[in-house]
Amino acid sequence: MRRFCLPAVLALGAILARAQDWSKNEVAGTFGHTFISDQNVPNSGLPNSIITHGAGYSFEVNYARILFAADWVDVSAEVPAVFNPDEKLHYEANAIPRSYSSIFVTPSARLRLVPDVAFSPWVSFGGGFGHFEASDALVFSGPNTANRGLTSGVLQIGAGLDVRIPCTRISRLRIRVEVRDDWSDVPPLNVDTGKTRQHNYYVAGGIVYRF
Repeated sequence: MRRFCLPAVLALGAILARAQDWSKNEVAGTFGHTFISDQNVPNSGLPNSIITHGAGYSFEVNYARILFAADWVDVSAEVPAVFNPDEKLHYEANAIPRSYSSIFVTPSARLRLVPDVAFSPWVSFGGGFGHFEASDALVFSGPNTANRGLTSGVLQIGAGLDVRIPCTRISRLRIRVEVRDDWSDVPPLNVDTGKTRQHNYYVAGGIVYRF
């Protein structure tokens, strides 16, 4: 009996340790919009020299690993990746791209309060890289022959709220609403706006799964 009990206890301990380890991982997916401020083009000679941006449909995938957990707080390392596949542009002159796409990958530290209650607010801070790819056509017509690609360093700051899903047996699921600002270089617009950096505000909601 002892010969069987000891291996069984060790196996059970290993399973429980693995289960605890699994609970330290999270994957999340959110969907929303990216908002970017309009940009002025100095000395353009146009009656309206403003480049306007559409609120591009965007999505994020995120992996997080919980490094420290207590009843009132947990601290995680996360890797959010935000994709904006089609950011529309408008300008009075046929000089800028019709649109561009972007991706921001920013490894970050995240602090979340009261992680096991119904509502858990959190903040995130980190940095990584982004890449812009301008369209091959200009805003009205014709090919875009300028340099279309640009890779940028990115600083990320974010905040959000994870909400337990009521009336469900899947206790590992949460609803997430979030706002992130990816502060990056300006995309390749073919004109000089006098700016070297821009804020890309991602506002979204989605699902978190802990395992």
